[in-house]
Parts: sequence; structure tokens; C-alpha cells
Amino acid sequence: MNAAMAREGSPSVIYRKDYQAPRFQVPTVAMTIAIFPGYTRVSSQLQLQRSDGSVGDLCLDGESLQLEAIAIDGVDLSPDAYDYNGSQLTLKQVPASCTLQTTVIIHPEDNTSLEGLYKSRTLYCTQCEAEGFRKITFFPDRPDVLSVFTVTLEADASTCPVLLSNGNLQSTTTLDDGRHQAVWHDPWPKPSYLFALVAGDLARVDDSFVTASGREVALHIYVEAKDLAYCDHAMASLKHSMRWDETVYGLEYDLDLFNIVAVDDFNMGAMENKSLNIFNTSCVLAAPDITTDAGYQRVEAIVAHEYFHNYSGNRVTCRDWFQLSLKEGFTVFRDAEFSADMNSRGVKRVEDVTFLRTHQFAEDAGPMAHPVRPDSFIEISNFYTLTVYEKGAEVVRMLHTLLGHDDFIAGAQLYFKRHDGQAVTCDDFVTAMADASGRDLSQFRRWYAQSGTPELTIEEAYDAAQGRYTLTVRQRNGDYSEPLHIPLAVGLLENGQPKVFDNGSSTVLLEVTEAQQQFDFDNLSSRPVPSLLRGFSAPVRLKAEESSSHLQALIAGDDDDFVRWDAFQRYATQVLGQVAAGDTLDEGFFSAFGSALTAIKDPAVTAQLLALPSEEYLADLAAASGGVDVFAIRNAREQLKLAIAQRFEDRWRALFADLAITGPYEPSGPQIGARSLRHLALDYLAHLPDAAVADATALFASADNLTDRLAGLRTLVHYGHREARESALTQFFNDWHNEALVVNQWLSVQAGRPAAAACDEVAALMDHPSFDWRNPNKVRALLGAFSAGNPTGFHRTDGAGYRLLADAVIRLQASNPQIAARLCSPLTRYRRYQHGVELMRSELERIGNVEGLSRDVYEVVDRSLSQ
Repeated sequence: MNAAMAREGSPSVIYRKDYQAPRFQVPTVAMTIAIFPGYTRVSSQLQLQRSDGSVGDLCLDGESLQLEAIAIDGVDLSPDAYDYNGSQLTLKQVPASCTLQTTVIIHPEDNTSLEGLYKSRTLYCTQCEAEGFRKITFFPDRPDVLSVFTVTLEADASTCPVLLSNGNLQSTTTLDDGRHQAVWHDPWPKPSYLFALVAGDLARVDDSFVTASGREVALHIYVEAKDLAYCDHAMASLKHSMRWDETVYGLEYDLDLFNIVAVDDFNMGAMENKSLNIFNTSCVLAAPDITTDAGYQRVEAIVAHEYFHNYSGNRVTCRDWFQLSLKEGFTVFRDAEFSADMNSRGVKRVEDVTFLRTHQFAEDAGPMAHPVRPDSFIEISNFYTLTVYEKGAEVVRMLHTLLGHDDFIAGAQLYFKRHDGQAVTCDDFVTAMADASGRDLSQFRRWYAQSGTPELTIEEAYDAAQGRYTLTVRQRNGDYSEPLHIPLAVGLLENGQPKVFDNGSSTVLLEVTEAQQQFDFDNLSSRPVPSLLRGFSAPVRLKAEESSSHLQALIAGDDDDFVRWDAFQRYATQVLGQVAAGDTLDEGFFSAFGSALTAIKDPAVTAQLLALPSEEYLADLAAASGGVDVFAIRNAREQLKLAIAQRFEDRWRALFADLAITGPYEPSGPQIGARSLRHLALDYLAHLPDAAVADATALFASADNLTDRLAGLRTLVHYGHREARESALTQFFNDWHNEALVVNQWLSVQAGRPAAAACDEVAALMDHPSFDWRNPNKVRALLGAFSAGNPTGFHRTDGAGYRLLADAVIRLQASNPQIAARLCSPLTRYRRYQHGVELMRSELERIGNVEGLSRDVYEVVDRSLSQ
């Protein structure tokens, strides 16, 4: 352990190898939750059954609960029959089968962690994943204890006219003193982390869905009355999700109603509580003036994700939290496939790969690196990571690739049938896939056990006399000696055209299972150009031939959207290196760029293709080869963007004019593609003298939607002079200060301004009336955008950016440990940089020395300083 962190009472580490099945199960739970001003009384009846039928002690989780009454089978317990230490209740000599009754008092109004039951402005709501239920009542708060819940909610009818919980509504009753009651019953056994309630004054949007078997399901979205007009897109997304899951997986919804509630104060994006999905407002509300194109797509994807959890997470859940990717990775894959079917498959794949390579690869290379199925943790909240979600989804995608669609779906259906109502493991999932397909997947399981990003090195050879082309593939993954099972999708370009293989496709799948393997292709009349890792068939780093002519051929002739995009990214990276070195720039790059800019078939694809690699992605590449200089990276990008703007100024101006949409706003594929390419044109034009002010001001002034409005504002803030920047920011805020989600965008635009002064501006915005430390959306919008999305501002040479972030973490760590721990990430990667290393490390040490540091932040800081 790091010396700065070593102290008495350090949090203990939990290991996967120490898992033991629960000694007691809880088949049924009956709860009465009575909400009063300033406190809530929770009465619970737990039916207990000891697994081995013997009498023994029982330990239940319960955090900071005020115990009022406790009884077993109706008999009050004497003080010497139990012990409660503030975090765990120990009952002595509990019968093998009995009913435990407890009554506790909790204080949702004082719960700033946003875990358990808390109050968000006027609304009471819950967030119990991963371990929030223990803040509500005593329970074995672990995912492998599944119970049937009956919940009675009581509250004042005027302040809380809406009372919601899981399952189906059984009854409503008017009580004395202006109070009322609702009884909910969920017939499906679930772990406590899926428990949910909402109580408050909400308006409702109603719709319905008829399942494949003819059952009618009531669909409700609950929001504040002012947001009623913003629910149509989420409702349509829900219905599309339900139909897609029936069509693709054969999964039909299993209750009479499905509720979604939008909550402004929420640590996560959304939560899949059985039949009562609680959403961050940013992930459910949508309208042209408050939601960007990307926001519309995000709402669609997250609504789908949480709905798909009804089976992949709820009906079949995790045995323990080490298996988190069992539900999350699988469901991210499912929502990605849904989004691909609803929109452009190629564009969606490039978006997902961009995010993975920019952020998850960096996580793999940092101090918080861990396998998709972790081996240990201190605080499980720290392992809701990109590795569990995004890399976990890629692992599932590789299974889909290896098995083929039909066998994969058969495996999924077997998994749901075999394990319905159970808490299982990642191994159970892979076993179902193996049993359904007849494939040996024993080597593939290593993907769940090995951390890091594997590297594939590919060498090619061509024997003209025999017409044989050979690929030699070597795989390596850090210090791991056991090779992985890697699906490598490849194609070949012959004379600039994709070769069609015997399978009738331009893609053939190579299964890489050894440290070194050779693959031969015969009957070729000339040396082909390899198209490698088509569709990004595995989450690996690829080292292969990268000559200019090779990349030009792929950009011009490949039929795989990912490969064309990736070839351009690699080509641009080479040219950026030439810029940084002061070398003559490769004219072939500009020729390929110009050809793509002229021959536009799909504006969305072209916009992706012609966007330079991001600063974050270039930093990841630099970190793997000697160290990151964020200022050199930005300078090289800006110089190349200027060169591109100058060479293609007329074409950019024509596109900016021609792609203007005259009809009403639609979040449709054609319009989104047109806007994305138009905004790319604006971004390049902004590098020409005065163009930023003129074009961006015109776009900002004429915009009838948030996507265009933000593109104009962002350009003015990033590239305009001070007067234009401040005028636009003032106008934007004055126009939209009553829309919280839009104000969050206003904060993020300023936090992302690539200038040293951005740090001072962020510090000032923390005192602005629109910023609220208690609201995670505000914190992410300002501090998250600054520290994670503004490299040149955050890495200011005097260390002011580091101090600002460390101060924020220290301030938040006691009130909201989850958000504080996630904010730490930019500091934890200090070893990858060429500058600011000691300054970042000293700020981590300062955080680590805080008295009473939360477990969440302790684990992140300790791992960062110890490695």
C-alpha cells in the first residue's frame, strides 16, 4: 500500500475467490413504507429460510438505520438476542424457517449520496444498485438473494399524489389526515438492488403496447408537469424496443404495465428496476430545443438498454457483483444492435469503436485496469466501468461473430430458459452459448479473466509464382502467457476491388487461437491489399502494414465502413506526426481527403471519415509509445485542420451552404447526417481568418434546434474573439436559463474551451446560480467536461486545473462518494504524461490524506498511487 494512504482502519478488499452462497434465502418480502415530512418509517417482514435447515446466526446489511422494533414470528427480541453496529445487524440463533419483522426510521431528505431512498427536490425516489437497499431496511443486500416483493406505500396525498413501486398495482386506499396508500406486488423474484419506489407530484404520459401473444401492456412515463411535451421520443423508443426484443430474441414483456420516471438528481443514466425504470432526466426528455441529435440517439439507446435488462439482468441476474458484465456487457451489446437496426449500422459501429478506443483502451492502460470479470474490489461502485460495459459488450459481440447470428440467438434463448429466476455467472452464459452451438469455448473464457488490451501484429507475404498470399498473425497481451481466442475478420482488395470469397461474402473469419498463426489465401493473380479487423471484430490494437498506398487503397475501395474510417484515422495520424516534426506533408493524404469530400454518398459516413483523430485518441496512442504532450497534440491538430481548411475552403463553404435544412427539424438519419457534415465544415472553416465569427454567428442566430445552436455557440466560444464569445454565451443563457438540460450544455461548452483561462472560468462558474454541487448532472457538465474533455485547459502548466479538480473531489467525497470517485479519473493517469506528473501525483496524495476518506475515493486514489 502507498505510504501516504496507509492508516489504521483502511477498507478491506473483497475477493471473487471468497464467494460463498447465502446461508439464508428470503422467498417473500412485505414492506410498508410511510413517508412523513423529515423522516420515513419502513416496516419489513422477511420470510427467512436457512439453506441447510439448521438453527444459527444471521447477519443482515443495514446502514445507518434507526431501529424502532424487531421481532421473530411476532415475538419481540430482547436486546441480547441481536447486535447492530450501524452497518450490520446480527441475529443470534435464528430458526431455520421464520418471519423477521423490523421497523426502522430513515431520513431521505438528508441523503446526499443519492443511494437508497432520497429526496430529489419534491420527489422521493430510490437507487439501490449496487448496495443502496441496505440504507432502506435490514436485508441480505446481495444479488443472489431473490425475493417476491409486496410493497405498501403511504404518503401525504397532496404532496405525493403518485405512489409507485415494482410490479403490478394491487390497490389504492384513501387514509385519514389527508394521506393515501398504494399496494404493489411484483410476482417475479428479484434481488434487492432492483427494488424501487417513487413518490411525488408528477404528470403522466400514457400509451400501450400489444405483445406478440396479444396481451395489452400499459406504458407510462412520469415527469414534472412542465416536461409533458418532451416524452414522445422516449415512448416511441420504448415501443420499438419491446417489438425488437420480441422479433430478435423472442422475449415478450411479462407484466401488465411498464413505468418510466424522470428524476433530475441521479448518479447514473438510468436504472432497470423491474417494471419501474428510473431515469436521469437527460436520458428520457427530448425535444428539438433541449436535445441534440446525439441526445435523441442516446435517449433511444438508453430506453432500449433499460428495457432489455428486463431479461438480461432482471429475470436472469448476477450471482455476485464480480459478474456485473454478465448483465451489463450483454445488454450493451443488445442495445447497440438495436440502435444499429434503427439507424445506420456502419455509423453506429464507428461511434462505438471511437468511444471504446478513446476511453476504454485508456482505462485498460491505467491504474484502474481490471478484467471484464474483476477478481477483487473495495467498493463495487468503482467497477461500473467502461471495461465492464463497453469491453464486456465487445466480448459478447465476439461470441456473436464466432457463432453466427442463429447460433448466438439460440444460445441466448437457452440461457434465459435455463436460468430464469436465477442468479448466475459469466461462465453460465458462455456455457449456454457453447451448448447451443456445439462449439468449444473453453479458450474464449480467458477474455473474462485477462485485463489489458491485446495486440495483434500482422505481417504479410505474397508468392507470385504460386499465387499465394500469407498473413502471419502474432498476439500478445501484456504479461499473460495464455493466448486468447480472437475472431479476426479480414477481406482482400484485388486491383482496388473487394474480393468475394467462396462464402459469397467479401469477409472471411480467421480464428486466432495461438501466439503465432499463419493463414494462406490461394489463387490470387496479384498482390492484394488486406482489409483487417473488419467491423472491428475484436477489441485489440492492430499493428500492420501502413504504407500510404495501402491506406489510400482502403479509403478508396473498401466496402467495410469501419476499415475505411480506420484507414483514414491511421493516415491522418501519420500526417499529424509529419506536422509535429516539421516535415513535408504527404500529398496523397490530401488527395484521398479531397476525393472523399467530393464523392459524398452518405453525409453521416463522410463526416465520420473526414474528422481528424481526437486529442484523446492521439493521447492514448502517445501514451503507448513514450508519453503524452497534450499541447503538442493540439498544436499539430490545429495546424493540420488549418491546412485542410485552406486547401478545400471552397468545398467547405459550398457544403456549409448546401447542407442547410429548410424544413422542420427531425432527428432522422438523413437530417442528422446533413447536420453532422455541415458542422464539420464549420469546424474546419473556423480555422480561417474571421470565418469563425461570421459563419458561427449566422448559424447560432438562425438555428431552430439545439444541435445547430450549440454548433454555432461552441465555435464562437472556442475560436471567436472575446466579444463574440461573451455575447453568444449571454444570449444563450438568457434564452434557456429555465431549461436545466440546456443550461448543462452551456456549462460544458465553457468548460471545454481549449485555453489556459478555462480553468479560471470553470472556477467562476462553480459559484454561478445555475451550478449545484448536489446535482450530478451539473457536476458532470462542468467539472467532468473540463477535466476529461479539455486537455489543454486541465493540464495548465501551473497545476491550477489539477488543484481545482482535487478540491472538488475533496468537497464531494463525503456527500456523494460515487461522483467524487469518478471525477478522480483524469488525475489517476498521471504517469502517461510528459508534464505535470508530480503536480498530479501531489494532488492525489492530498486527496488520500483527507481524514475519513470515503471507500469509493480511497480505492481509486490508493490504486493510482500504488501502481
